[in-house]
Amino acid sequence: MAPVVSAALGALGPLLGKLTGLLAGEYGRLKGVRREIRYLQSELTSMHAALREYTELEDPSGQVKAWISLVRELAYDTEDVFDKFIHQLGKGNYGGGFKKLLSKITLPLKKLAARRGIADQIDDLKVRIKQVKELKDGYKLDDAPASTTHGKLDPRLHALFAEEAHLVGVDGQKEDLANWLVEENKSFQNPKVLSIVGFGGLGKTTLANAVYHKIQGQFHSYAFVSVSQKPDIKKIIKDVISQVSSHDGSIKDSMSDWDEKKSIARLRELLQDKRYLVIIDDVWCTQAWNTIKCAFPENNCSSRIIVTTRIIDIAKSCCLSSNDRMYQMKALSDLHSRSLFFRRIFGSDDPCPDMLNEVSGEILKKCGGVPLAIISISSMLANKSAVKEEWEKVKRSIGYALENKQSLEGMNMILSLSYNDLPPNLKTCLLYLSVFPEDYQISRERLVQRWVAEGFIAEERGQSQNEVANRYFYELINKSMVQPVGIGYDGKVRACRVHDMMLEIIISKSAEDNFVTVLVEGQQSLANRQGFIRRLSIQHIDQELASALAKEDLSHVRSLTVTPSCCIKHVPNLVQFEALRVLDLQGCVDLEDFDMNGIEKLYQLKYLNTRITRISKIPSRIVMLGNLETLDLHGTCVQELPVGISQLTKLRHLSGRNCAIPNGIGGMKKLQLLSGFVINSSSEVDLEDLGNLTSLEELEVYLGNGVIPSGDVSCVDRKCQEALLSSLCMLGTCKLRSLDIYANGGLLDFLDSWSPPPTSLKIFRAPMNVYNKSSFKNFPKWITPALTNLADLHINLTELTEDDMCTLGKLRSLLQLKLRLSKKFVTVQGISFPCLKVFVLFCHSGAYVKFGKGSMPKLEDMDMSLSVSTAKPDAFNLGIEHLPCLKKTEIWLVGDGATPSETRAAVAAIRNEAGYHPNHVKVTFMGDSIDELEEFSGINKEMSKEDG
Repeated sequence: MAPVVSAALGALGPLLGKLTGLLAGEYGRLKGVRREIRYLQSELTSMHAALREYTELEDPSGQVKAWISLVRELAYDTEDVFDKFIHQLGKGNYGGGFKKLLSKITLPLKKLAARRGIADQIDDLKVRIKQVKELKDGYKLDDAPASTTHGKLDPRLHALFAEEAHLVGVDGQKEDLANWLVEENKSFQNPKVLSIVGFGGLGKTTLANAVYHKIQGQFHSYAFVSVSQKPDIKKIIKDVISQVSSHDGSIKDSMSDWDEKKSIARLRELLQDKRYLVIIDDVWCTQAWNTIKCAFPENNCSSRIIVTTRIIDIAKSCCLSSNDRMYQMKALSDLHSRSLFFRRIFGSDDPCPDMLNEVSGEILKKCGGVPLAIISISSMLANKSAVKEEWEKVKRSIGYALENKQSLEGMNMILSLSYNDLPPNLKTCLLYLSVFPEDYQISRERLVQRWVAEGFIAEERGQSQNEVANRYFYELINKSMVQPVGIGYDGKVRACRVHDMMLEIIISKSAEDNFVTVLVEGQQSLANRQGFIRRLSIQHIDQELASALAKEDLSHVRSLTVTPSCCIKHVPNLVQFEALRVLDLQGCVDLEDFDMNGIEKLYQLKYLNTRITRISKIPSRIVMLGNLETLDLHGTCVQELPVGISQLTKLRHLSGRNCAIPNGIGGMKKLQLLSGFVINSSSEVDLEDLGNLTSLEELEVYLGNGVIPSGDVSCVDRKCQEALLSSLCMLGTCKLRSLDIYANGGLLDFLDSWSPPPTSLKIFRAPMNVYNKSSFKNFPKWITPALTNLADLHINLTELTEDDMCTLGKLRSLLQLKLRLSKKFVTVQGISFPCLKVFVLFCHSGAYVKFGKGSMPKLEDMDMSLSVSTAKPDAFNLGIEHLPCLKKTEIWLVGDGATPSETRAAVAAIRNEAGYHPNHVKVTFMGDSIDELEEFSGINKEMSKEDG
């Protein structure tokens, strides 16, 4: 499907929903107005249906693309007109939701007629709709055939017929996989499956083919078939039959009349007593794999099947047996990338002239270790002069070349295959990633909130918009469209990154569809664009570009993203962006208070992010932004919110820093996240009002003076502590699932009587503080096995008994546990902590934990502080051998006046114990006592901020 179809659907969907809402409200009862809306809704619904039909076209004709562009711009303009109309009707009403606003509209028609500007625009829209409809009929688009791709070569063919001598970086992988495939297991002789998964162009087919040729001589029958996005199962099975029975011409002659069922039965018969090796290349759906695998009998002959796919879920579904293996492809190393690049251009590994070193490095960075990208671009450079200026041109124009240069057509096809396989909603979400620059780590939460604010996400089957958006995020990862960054202990991905080559494709498709306008370094013009700027990403702006931007009509821009590298002074004044839904200024450190002037004009604004900027004050008129859903002030200098902020009743996410709880917060019923607020700055009434936030899921508060080191719990009034506790108890009966309480001193014992929700609480963190003081004197009574969903617990204790540790060990959902102990040695006994993956322990005064047999069976990562005097040779044992899944551990050695020789002895004792572990556990040592040892001079000596 062409990208224009995707984005046009994305524009029409929210608009049709909005028109339906208008008709359902009081406003829809006004006869003349209702007629206008119904006309628009009817015509646009018809166009929406036509667009859905065009999604089936692999390559729409030029006329279809032109018509779709007209529909897209019409949809955007129609929504802008109605947004402005609704705003003018509702002026002065800044609270309540959309339906509440509509329910209060009782203006007579004569007053509506006075707003002639809007009325004229609606008339213009009706004229445009009629013209677009006539154009479709005049073009006879429904009868016109789509342009085809027949005659184009399969870009994967080179992978099948590449000479082994020309391959780079596959030897180690080939040997590993080949050895695993031919490995015999007398207790298991059924077919084993190897699935190779990875991003398009990484070389999955090349690797599979290299392994295939290395080991095929050890099998009676072998075959290599490609599946593709629209598989013909009957043809695939017949292809396998042809290859495994190449000596029998009679079979080939009789195959023409076989249906799918007979083909599968015949193949099973042929392979029943054979040891076979089959490669199933390029699988795109689980259903295709499930059908194909039926053709291969489980014949106890140690047969092997290799599957390649871009989709992680498919790779997993191919490997259901413990004897199967999923192999995730990795990008080429820098060394192998350079070798392949220069070998293709100059015929040997590295004869690169000095003058080309820098630009070649920049080109290779864009290729990101993807062999197909390296081969395609190096082939293009091989036909150019080895002159820096020529190579610089290629580097700057890679995105354009992907779409227009025949030399890069194969790579474009490979990368576009994954894009074309996406449903329309995911295409829209993927194109949106073009607002972020190269190599940018895109926070999952930030992206999800922006998708929702843009109107891309609708509730589905009882799932909230946030849940649907998160599902879309993981689907893009599953389909290898984006790369996960920072996978947590709970398996959740914290952020993602887009490969540079895929980003070039996305930017190109976004520009073609006028979806996102990106200002980047080297761009001097805003020409060659259809329609108004709809979304603007300013990644570079100088005076020349600022002048060009000043000439543009910015009143139709829906989102504005300014990256940290830009000078905010060159960005146009906010009042010019009246249709803005998303304003993202994260990291713009030169942002100043006056730059936010006029923000109250952005009546459609839903998402405002000023995270990690230096602003110290939010304009008081921000309370007029009745549609605002996200306000992120984390990492700013704002310590006081405007009076009346609680009027923003649509807010779902409110992040502050050292701010008091807003007055009247209980009225903000839609709040799901509240973070960065200080208790001792808040009134008792407002703290009690917290309990009325019935939708609140995540709460983060500071006791004392927030992040100011001098503050502690003792400076929080007792009545405020009681008010907070009362609210927490009320929230416990609602949706609260995450509570973070930061205190730099004092005890949290006032929480002893808290009764958290046993089935909803997933996270409780009272993190270790910089003074090594305890959060709790005694083990909290509310921590019991009844907390069936508690997955993350950070707690700071004076003392921990064996019984307390036993209680913790019965928390069956616990995945991460961080403890700080001031006293005592504790043993983790028996079968306990069944799911724990991460254990962090900070001890003082010689305290430590010893692991008994059966404890923490799934623990993978352990951090622990130990006194050198505790880790004495021949008298010390942590019980590491009882942790079967342990992969790495970090030990912080506390010297307490120990000599270098004593420190070395402690290190040797711990390493000796780890050395006996079957996983060869990696041990990293840190701490002041390590500083004096030369052999540890390169070790990182900083602890994370959170762990003190």
